[in-house]
Amino acid sequence: MGAEPARVKIFPLAGALLFPRSQLPLHIFEERYRDMVAHALDGDRKIAMVQPQGLDDDAPLHQVGGLGEIISVEELEDGRYNIVLQGLTRFRMIREAPSPEAYRLADVDLAEYDDAAEPDPLGIAQRSAVEQEARSFGDALGLAVDWEAVGKLDDETLVNAIAQVAPFDIGAKQALLETPTLGPRADMLVQLMQFQRMAPGGPEADQTLQ
Repeated sequence: MGAEPARVKIFPLAGALLFPRSQLPLHIFEERYRDMVAHALDGDRKIAMVQPQGLDDDAPLHQVGGLGEIISVEELEDGRYNIVLQGLTRFRMIREAPSPEAYRLADVDLAEYDDAAEPDPLGIAQRSAVEQEARSFGDALGLAVDWEAVGKLDDETLVNAIAQVAPFDIGAKQALLETPTLGPRADMLVQLMQFQRMAPGGPEADQTLQ
């Protein structure tokens, strides 16, 4: 028999990914999510990040998300919070659960992904491809990036950090999150950066039209 489903507090936020061992800073201002943070701090300090299938927080949820633990919290005078979540594991939604609160709850399968151990490192060529395409992508977007610091990141942090911050759409971000292991995620990330950089309307395509 499998493990019993875990009931988690859901923070639906488009574009926000939480990978194992990654961190996600959040500014909490809406009343229902301030309540959620307060209840988490009084309990197990855990919050689940899930992308909605649209820009509305109340839209249906994607089936895979990331469970995190609050490791840093700043409570502001007006009741807002600044928090940092540390990623623990990804999960698959089983069902939304009845909630006595304004925020949403769900029963999830925490055994869907084997996220306990750090992943195998990327090959040299694969790591190089990620770094080179990230530099091209960042330059095309006009971003100021400390590439020396980027080069010192371990493979998992590098790939997952780019997946978190890159301006991909909800579907692309979800595909990165759901990719089971680091190597295929790195390959997908390179393809997504290349496509967005060169596609019609992308930063490099726009430059060729000037």
